[in-house]
Amino acid sequence: MTTESDSFPRRHARTQRFTLGAPRAFTVAPDGSRVAYLRSASGTDRANSLWIMDLPEGTERPAADPGTLLGGASEELSTEERARRERSREGGAGIVGYATDTALELASFALSGRLFTAELRAGTTRELRVPGPVIDPRPAPDGRHIAYVARGALRVVGAEGEDDRALAEPESEQITYGLAEFVAAEEMGRARGFWWAPDGRRLLVARVDDTPVRRWWIADPAHPEREPLNIAYPAAGTPNADVRLFVVGLDGERSEVAWDRSRYPYLAHVHWSAAGAPLLLVQARDQRSQLFLAVDPETGATRMVHADEDPGWLELFAGVPCWSPSGQLVRIADEGGARVLAVGERPLTSGQLHLRAVLDVGPEDVLVSASAGEEAQEPEIGEVHVYRVNELGVERVSQEPGVHTAVRAGGVTVLVSATPDRPGTRAQVLSDGKPTATVRSYAEDPGLSPRVTLTQGGARRIPCAVLMPRDYHGDTPLPVLMDPYGGPHGQRVLAAHNPHLTSQWFADQGFAVIVADGRGTPGRSPAWEKSIRDEVAATVLQDQVDALHALAEQFPLDLGRVAIRGWSFGGYLAALAALRRPDVFHTAVVGAPVTDLRLYDTHYQERYLGLPDQQPEVYRRNSVIDDAGLVDPAEPHRPMMIIHGLADDNVVVAHSLRLSSALLAAGRPHEVLPLSGVTHMTPQETVAENLLRLQLDFLRRSLPGGDK
Repeated sequence: MTTESDSFPRRHARTQRFTLGAPRAFTVAPDGSRVAYLRSASGTDRANSLWIMDLPEGTERPAADPGTLLGGASEELSTEERARRERSREGGAGIVGYATDTALELASFALSGRLFTAELRAGTTRELRVPGPVIDPRPAPDGRHIAYVARGALRVVGAEGEDDRALAEPESEQITYGLAEFVAAEEMGRARGFWWAPDGRRLLVARVDDTPVRRWWIADPAHPEREPLNIAYPAAGTPNADVRLFVVGLDGERSEVAWDRSRYPYLAHVHWSAAGAPLLLVQARDQRSQLFLAVDPETGATRMVHADEDPGWLELFAGVPCWSPSGQLVRIADEGGARVLAVGERPLTSGQLHLRAVLDVGPEDVLVSASAGEEAQEPEIGEVHVYRVNELGVERVSQEPGVHTAVRAGGVTVLVSATPDRPGTRAQVLSDGKPTATVRSYAEDPGLSPRVTLTQGGARRIPCAVLMPRDYHGDTPLPVLMDPYGGPHGQRVLAAHNPHLTSQWFADQGFAVIVADGRGTPGRSPAWEKSIRDEVAATVLQDQVDALHALAEQFPLDLGRVAIRGWSFGGYLAALAALRRPDVFHTAVVGAPVTDLRLYDTHYQERYLGLPDQQPEVYRRNSVIDDAGLVDPAEPHRPMMIIHGLADDNVVVAHSLRLSSALLAAGRPHEVLPLSGVTHMTPQETVAENLLRLQLDFLRRSLPGGDK
């Protein structure tokens, strides 16, 4: 019999969705002799240590243990470090990130704002006494120096702790050197603000001036004695941070990198390798045009290498742009209706593959992750595979159905795989393509296996996952719980085990659970993603309805009892469902929703809807709080449970408060669950556990015929 202490909600929360104890953040030595990675000691331990696997033996040894280095003291995080972790959705502790020199001999990392280094071959660690709190320390490629950020200054110190000095110091409290601004970290996938030259003699350093950005105040009503947190938040249509880039030498000499920042204000990606000049990707504010620029590090002058335009928008991709070893530009592009890999000006893939990221660029091939494209013979629902690509063709590296990614160097590949029939992820070490070792995982077994069917629904072949109760063997129609994310960058229908655990738990409570990835979600085609331009709300909601009705022809669904739950974009979608389609949806759990679209950030919101001042009607018709369904007396009123963390600095609680006010003014029934001290991640164990239980209780009593 399951007790409260080992129930799924408790274990799911305690293990951070069964991710603790799994190895991650792999780095492979260029000679193939070692692999570095992070891993905590158990499936309930948040504190990561740095580990080394020696090859070819496959023996593991710890390189740095946070408990030993801190002497058992608890971690103390600066406000800046907390913000960095929130942007990266980092819920772990201990060593949550590290950087190494090129040879994988020296690693650096921060603990409690202090700087530590680890000699990876010898297995020794030391603290370098430098000004703090330290953020994002990174060794030079030759391992002779370490650069880091402290109090907005970009500093450098010798690898032995000598000659610490500031290379760039902020001119005011609103200026930082070496850190990513909010939208770069939250939306562009750029968490860094400085990059070493291959020879270790200078760096590219971002200067961020937040002076133009509007200030918001994030207060904790449960603690009125505490001062509110002042953050610079660039809401849609308002000024962004001013971002510049400098080449800074170790001798303090600097030159500014020049490009048309008024036309291309977004510094999206930076790459600097021995294969070519520093490479930038800069975007226009409307994200419909972008430039690939090569930088002269002596003068800061730039020259255009390539330019892109798109009438919808231009996506950003991990791993590109970069140079191939032969000096050709490597990029991912939307061409001919497909998302392809291009080297130089030549595409090397076709519509058979839908490119997701570049994982490694070698002298003989490019390692990529990709899904089956629109021209593929088999849809491979929810699968992501690793491929080797060159001018001779494409070879798949990952074989079993699932979701795969990889890290590669020196003839060694670490293939990380999640499959439908195996809990968690498995990290295999491949040498010349053949498995030689497996990196041990301490993640807990969830104790349940999802009963999931991956299928497609409706005329648009919407990818869907259908989960039935594990003890269900009849054909009696079941109440339905739609469980989507449903928006950009949030694929939920995956051919893997753990992504469906929470949905299965709800299914086991007596629901048929449906997860539908409609238009706007990634992994299908450029047209699929970009069809939501200016029409986000109507498009994503219609696909949920179409998927539901199509699946009702295949599965025993009770369409008279349909609920929907979601978080973030999924919360927005759940609110839309209850307001606009009460004929289909009977109740909604609305978690951390974006309701007033003008209150979300520039880079995200303007990508899909343009500028609010130029397209006010577009914002109005996609908004929840401006929805006509709020006041239409002919529409039935569907109950909502609105949940929001009061410390959320990404989707601020004002979104839910404005929705609640609009519902109250319209006389619509709803409940509000404020979460004190909780951010957008809800990492706290008791909060995460009880949220599942409270949602279940609400769904049971608010569905027609449910418990009252």
